[in-house]
This record gives sequence, C-alpha cells and structure tokens, in this order.
Amino acid sequence: MPTDRSRREIRDSKVLAAMSHPLRRRLLDILRVDGPATASALSAKTGQAVGNISHHLKVLATSELVEEVPELARDRRERWWRRSPGVLSWSPSDFPDDPVAAAAESLLLDRQAGLVRQWFAERETYPEEWRRAAFTADHWARLSVAELAELEERLLALLAPLADREVPDDGQERRLVFLSVRAVPGTP
Repeated sequence: MPTDRSRREIRDSKVLAAMSHPLRRRLLDILRVDGPATASALSAKTGQAVGNISHHLKVLATSELVEEVPELARDRRERWWRRSPGVLSWSPSDFPDDPVAAAAESLLLDRQAGLVRQWFAERETYPEEWRRAAFTADHWARLSVAELAELEERLLALLAPLADREVPDDGQERRLVFLSVRAVPGTP
C-alpha cells in the first residue's frame, strides 16, 4: 500500500479518464482535503444526488483512486470512502496517440483553470490581506530534461509538506489554497 507521500504512476489511460471526469475530480479533491466521507456527505458538499455520487465512487474505486474505510462505518449499511494514498503522477508521453488520455489531460487543465477563474470571480468577497497574498507567477527558463526533472522533484518536495501537515493551532486564520504548477516546453 502506498503512503500519502509516495508516488503512484498512472500508466492506464482508463484510470486517467476516471480521475479526469469533472465530478470525480472534485470528489477526489474533497476527499483529499476533508478526509473520509460517505456518499451522503459528498452529496451534500457537491449538490449531486447520492445515487450519482455512489456511481462515481464505484468508478473511482475500480481504478483504485478511492477505497472503502469500513472501520468508520457505524453499521453494515454505512459506507465510508477515502482517497487512496499516494501522489498521482503521469506523463503524456506514456499515452501517445491515445484520444482518451488527450481528453483527460484537457479536462484536468479545465479543472485547474476553473478553480483560478472562480478565485477571480469571487476575490472581492475576500478580505484585503487575502487578495494581496494570492499570487500568480510565470517564468521562462532554458532547462535540460534533467534540470526539468530536478525542478519537478524540488517543487513537489516543497509542496508536499504543506498539504500533509497538521495545521498548527496558533490562532492564525488559514484558508484552503489551491496550488497548481505546470512546466511545459513552449515559445513566447
């Protein structure tokens, strides 16, 4: 069983497609952020019907992206789910000419862009200090393949402890922050 910080390499485009569906991606995010939940609790958080949530949880379970947590159930009818441990990772080069993988990548990019657009639409509802703290950055750098791989390792090593840490009880306000990093070859 992988640990929360271990990396799970996605090699099957069906798994990539399963995790790329907009609702399933949202369910994965909720389970990652909030921890284990029942289909009913996930229904309340997403506004979707419990039956629809159950269907999507089964799809995610088939791809081993979520797993049941029977020890949390109060009785035999109650089913709790959690996101399977490990950081999900894949490379588009593992799916050459695979239209399922191409569509999945596009859906994932849409999800990330949608979260940023949501921030822009709602930012005026946040206090000034949060509006100032949020940032966007982009850079250009000439890198070798090895340097790009090293950059990925360093960025993931920087981000993982933030996601996995116990939140300090020090009286400071903490809000959920979406972090996204992409590094792709391109031209200005």
